[in-house]
Amino acid sequence: MSKNQIITKSPEETKEFAKVLAGEWIQVNKTKNSNWLVCLYGDLGGGKTTFVQGLADELGIKEMVNSPTFLIMKKYNSSKKTNKKYNLYHFDCYRISDYKEILNLGWEEVIGGENNIIVVEWPEEIEEILPKKRLNLKFEFVDEETRRIGFNYFES
Repeated sequence: MSKNQIITKSPEETKEFAKVLAGEWIQVNKTKNSNWLVCLYGDLGGGKTTFVQGLADELGIKEMVNSPTFLIMKKYNSSKKTNKKYNLYHFDCYRISDYKEILNLGWEEVIGGENNIIVVEWPEEIEEILPKKRLNLKFEFVDEETRRIGFNYFES
């Protein structure tokens, strides 16, 4: 196992990994008003939506979080007792045929806003409009329960 990947052996471990990342981002963002873009790569059933559920748990979101495959985007508001409220935007670009579909959903406002956590499943479908500053996670199916999650963070 390299330092740029983690192995999770259950959906619960995938959620815990997401909670840890979200908790660290919230700590770093305490004195800032920045956004966090997380791009999730991987096959169907790879654990991407499970990861988003972990982020939602850490933010105190009480709503059921599932993949917005047909809606393309869902927005959730945090209820976590932190100094500020966060918006979780969950995009699923699996059915996107043209990145302009995402632009029509207010992409520029979401990316340009403050205190947004923006998660994109199937980001390769909208690569043309993705900012360079982002966390990329690649989910690989190992077996029924186990996932290998590789990660890279890009600043510019």
